[in-house]
Amino acid sequence: MNKKLRSTLVLLVLLILVLVLGGIYIFAVQGSEIDEKKEQLKELNANAIDPVELAQQYEQLAERSAMLDSILANRKFNIPQNLSSIKFYNFINDAVTGYSGNTQVNIEYAEQKQDKEFFYHLYKLNGQGYFNDVYKLIYAIESSKELKKVQTVSFGNLVKTDSEDGVPQFLVSFAMNVQVYFSQDSRFAPATYVENDLSTGSIYDIFYPLIRNEIPPNIDGLLDVQGAKLLALIPEGAFLADDKGNTYLIWEGEQVYLGYLTKIDYNNSSVSFILNKGGIIEKVDLSLSKSEIKK
Repeated sequence: MNKKLRSTLVLLVLLILVLVLGGIYIFAVQGSEIDEKKEQLKELNANAIDPVELAQQYEQLAERSAMLDSILANRKFNIPQNLSSIKFYNFINDAVTGYSGNTQVNIEYAEQKQDKEFFYHLYKLNGQGYFNDVYKLIYAIESSKELKKVQTVSFGNLVKTDSEDGVPQFLVSFAMNVQVYFSQDSRFAPATYVENDLSTGSIYDIFYPLIRNEIPPNIDGLLDVQGAKLLALIPEGAFLADDKGNTYLIWEGEQVYLGYLTKIDYNNSSVSFILNKGGIIEKVDLSLSKSEIKK
């Protein structure tokens, strides 16, 4: 056998081998993949949705989402998703806006803890202020749309005297732990956040002393009834002089030092005052002297 024929036979054998291997790959290996892809295509075609139908489904889902958001928005409290620990600082800063300058609040972040399926940030608050400012702060925390709870709270009395006029300020010191709740799920809060109305009126100050040692000074120069003398009664009111010789013309309801002129009795030529001396209520009556009445 010559060299040319031998080479031809070798090439023929290689060609047959390639064809056999190619057929095995196409029909055995690739065939199963093609069948699998056909099944997937068949399944996709079966689940294919018409664009018009898809748009209708989207409108229905959007309407239901808006309805659920409305339900969540109308709830008194919501639990937001993955709440930042910084947000509570901003909340307190907004809440104390407008409070007295004597009211101070310090905030310390403590830790993050889990409560059943929810989580919460724990903060420690302490400070001082007027009783009603502290009350409004607690009300704002407890009434906030995003769920916050005062876990523990303690109060104490604090008297602060103004260095300029010497008027005592009766304050309340406080310390409280606050839990700010959040969730890892978005199902407990609406997409749009709207805060509750956190404004509230004043209430009776239970820490204000009923009887006080401190009596505010007479910085307004009002009539001091102690040692005062009734000089005359005129149609416009009563004419009086204090123990320093200063004269005053006042009428019913007008303020005097520590109280008010409550009554002018023209028949008995007298005037009556109600004074509040550090929580002790005292009634003072002044009458014209006999010599003044004769005049």
